[in-house]
Amino acid sequence: MGDLFIWILSFFILIALIVLLVYQLMCLADLEFDYINPYDSSSRINSVVLPEFVVQGILCLFYLLTGHWIMALISAPYLYYDVRLLETDAMKHQA
Repeated sequence: MGDLFIWILSFFILIALIVLLVYQLMCLADLEFDYINPYDSSSRINSVVLPEFVVQGILCLFYLLTGHWIMALISAPYLYYDVRLLETDAMKHQA
């Protein structure tokens, strides 16, 4: 029963990530068809980038804590990319 709960929770976290990505794609599609201006589109996308990073980190940590090593290894490169992206963004703001 515990494994079922873990996979259901994992499923809902993945759905949350997919929803965040679809929202970003919808904002880009609106920008492409000139429904909104670039400033509004970027502010909408930027508002969900950090929550996306946090959810991805929680998911990877969740896989590690529950012993699902293969899934943690699959999600690790994406988490590494997110961390590097945050570091470069922080470096830009310091300069």
